[in-house]
Amino acid sequence: MGVIIQLFFVFLKIGAFSFGGGYAMLPFIQKEVIEKHQFINLQDFLDIIGISQMTPGPVAINSATFVGYNVGGILGSIFATLGVVSCSFILVLIISKILDKFKESKFVKGALLGMRPVLVALVVKAFIDLATVSYKGLFDVIIGAIIAVLIFYKKVNPMICVAVAGVLGILFYGG
Repeated sequence: MGVIIQLFFVFLKIGAFSFGGGYAMLPFIQKEVIEKHQFINLQDFLDIIGISQMTPGPVAINSATFVGYNVGGILGSIFATLGVVSCSFILVLIISKILDKFKESKFVKGALLGMRPVLVALVVKAFIDLATVSYKGLFDVIIGAIIAVLIFYKKVNPMICVAVAGVLGILFYGG
């Protein structure tokens, strides 16, 4: 039961101190789950992110659920998921009650504008960390380039791109 409680508090911390959605949370999840607590390794983390993108729901919640399941089974997934959403849930309840009073405040607007560059930096850091592990050979670069063209130039739906990447992975690595 100790690891279950630990999962809850680790993901509570991640949920409490990371802003900007799932991708901005990835560096926090990586630091806590892989580096600090060593619940999973980096390769498993990459797999979890891939699965999280293919399943409905936010990446951070799906990641917490999958990490929790890998570490503590069904109970681990429940507690990790509850941990990552608890602070957001409570904050949304509180903010929804008071935001109308302060939405025109210069301080609130300034704080939100000041946070935007940090969120972009967090997403870029997550990208760089994941890219250094994901791109190990020529086939990885080819798959990445094909998907980049599909997403940025052809505007293909990301879910289709994930499926295409899976098929390319089978073709290149499936034997």
